[in-house]
Amino acid sequence: MKLAMVGLGRMGGNMVKRLEGDGHELATYARSGGGTASSLEELVGQLEPTRVVWLMIPAGDPTEGAFQELLGLLDEGDVIVDGGNSNFRDSQRRHGLAAEKGIHFVDAGVSGGVWGLEVGYCLMVGGDDEPVQEVEPAFRTLAPKDGYAHVGPSGAGHFVKMVHNGIEYGLMQAYAEGFEVMERSEFDLDLHEIAGIWRYGSVVRSWLLELLVAAFEKEGTHLERIEGYVEDSGEGRWTIAEAIAEDVPVPVISSALFARFASRQEESFAAKITAALRNQFGGHAVKAVEQAKQSPDPR
Repeated sequence: MKLAMVGLGRMGGNMVKRLEGDGHELATYARSGGGTASSLEELVGQLEPTRVVWLMIPAGDPTEGAFQELLGLLDEGDVIVDGGNSNFRDSQRRHGLAAEKGIHFVDAGVSGGVWGLEVGYCLMVGGDDEPVQEVEPAFRTLAPKDGYAHVGPSGAGHFVKMVHNGIEYGLMQAYAEGFEVMERSEFDLDLHEIAGIWRYGSVVRSWLLELLVAAFEKEGTHLERIEGYVEDSGEGRWTIAEAIAEDVPVPVISSALFARFASRQEESFAAKITAALRNQFGGHAVKAVEQAKQSPDPR
């Protein structure tokens, strides 16, 4: 199928490559340049009905601005797909606004980070049946086998992705705390080696653990060059807010979010672990420790 991709960053750019590798035809646009079009208007002009435009840009104002502009450029029956980490309430609102013009809106939660080009992206899709089926050939190309599902109506895709990211917070924090306990212990432990053996046969083996091994290989066992400062992009906060609204206790996810807040106030090895993991799986930037602040290896 032919579709357009808006946003050619570390996610969108690789998704274009994966789609093109499976025979799909892509029109592309990025504000920074480098696409087949220099504007959204030109991009839409490169498509034929039924037009499918996929937004892979930051949530919030960038997505809202592109969505509003596309409402004035697309025709009845065309499809907008939002693959960013938008709040599911915004997706429900956008679905309603698009429907007023006869335009379809699909929210697609996308997980896979910088590794998606090679291994595929897990896709959690929300929206009406007709547009989802229209875009399904692209969904199936992007996802690995059994890694795509139409999870429900408008907003369901981004809701499931929100909870997915909340769980991710808890998993990373558990690894981070455990490795800090070992790092501070009386034993001279090789954390790189321990992370390595836990990948085989252990009940805590996971892809995140594999990425931690890669982080140790890249940055050193004590992650000396990484500052323990961890951002959050909103999904953990939204998950906790929804849990509160539904009277669901989420102490692990809440604690993981608060640990990120704490990381911005004081240095900790646990925060270094989390920062390194985010860099490994999603290409998220890490703050380098200034040379003057680097301390010698405690071992």
